[in-house]
Amino acid sequence: MEREKAPETAVPIGDAARLSGVKVPTIRYYEQIGLLPAPARTEGNRRLYAGTDLRRLAFIRHARELGFDVDAIRTLLSLQDRPEQSCASADAIARARLAEVRQRMAKLKALEDELTRMIDECACGRVAECRVIETLAEPHRHGALA
Repeated sequence: MEREKAPETAVPIGDAARLSGVKVPTIRYYEQIGLLPAPARTEGNRRLYAGTDLRRLAFIRHARELGFDVDAIRTLLSLQDRPEQSCASADAIARARLAEVRQRMAKLKALEDELTRMIDECACGRVAECRVIETLAEPHRHGALA
């Protein structure tokens, strides 16, 4: 089986990790699940990554930082690979992620409110009168989060 020759600017996996901000095991995982195509190899069978691979890794890393799941990233990469397509799918994916973020923010706000209430109602005396302990012990009686 003949291996694809690497371009002269290709870098080994350690350099690819450093340049892209993606850890070596994660790069291998992305290859395994098909987010990153199999790279060119040296005669000694070492992986070599071209600039396109590094840009793809940076894209994946940024998408992960924004909280997109692997399936969404796979779709976004597919769209990126075919730039003549409508961006409606990309917009829909981003809108769905935004809705998830807003829902999480609402839950975090409710959590903040509950913690603030617990602290504000605390007498700062003995544990027997501690509102924090009381609320945690009986959340259903104090309107704690579900």
